[in-house]
Amino acid sequence: MNPSRTKDRVALVTGGAQGIGAALARRLAGSGARVVVADVDEDAGRAVADGIGGRFIRCDVGVLADNEAAVALAVREFGGLDLVALNAGVATGFGLGGDFDPDRYRRAMAVNLDGVVYGAHAALPALRARGGGDILVTASLGGLAPLPQDPVYGANKAAVIALVRALGLAWKAEGVRVNAVCPGYTDTRIVDGLRGTLADAGVPLLDVSTVVDTFLAALSSGRTGEAWYVQPGRPGEPYRFPGVPGIRPTEPVAAPTQKG
Repeated sequence: MNPSRTKDRVALVTGGAQGIGAALARRLAGSGARVVVADVDEDAGRAVADGIGGRFIRCDVGVLADNEAAVALAVREFGGLDLVALNAGVATGFGLGGDFDPDRYRRAMAVNLDGVVYGAHAALPALRARGGGDILVTASLGGLAPLPQDPVYGANKAAVIALVRALGLAWKAEGVRVNAVCPGYTDTRIVDGLRGTLADAGVPLLDVSTVVDTFLAALSSGRTGEAWYVQPGRPGEPYRFPGVPGIRPTEPVAAPTQKG
């Protein structure tokens, strides 16, 4: 990783109390960044922040005002904001049949999708004030391929990837880069309910450090609007989306008239 992408930069990490978020916060701090840890888990989040010399703020990412407060804290405490990792997420584990729960559905949408929308919206003025910056979003392989065991989660993450690809183009001219990282099953609490099933199926879990490596590779790339997949045994790299078929004429094109 290019140290200039992190040294003396100010970073905000949502969902930073545990798992990928905590590991990313620690890695960023270890590379010279000043970090604000944002999470609803106050005890664990504060412990992470204290351990890296950062700051903690309680933040429900599904609430716009909480995202704005987290950005304001970074600016107030550290003088600005250069990097935002929108990492907070929840699993759902239900479908659209008899197990459908509207309240859990709304909560999943609030955290997994609204949290990215609100987080990016709240961060943009602060990033613009620095002349640009980076937004990294935790998505999922479930947003790139069907996830029949958790379709709502898959829909959330597919929407996040589409948003990242669009914002990457929309904000490129301002120097604001937006990228997603799409891990497979990772050794965090979010897969606790699936550990037995995954083990029986022989599916290995990604180590959190491998996922963080890909975050930093995406950050160092200097590119934007990409979705970097992470799979066991493979280096993380941007997913190559197939092109959309072009427009076909609705009427047959007449052959040119021969002259001569």
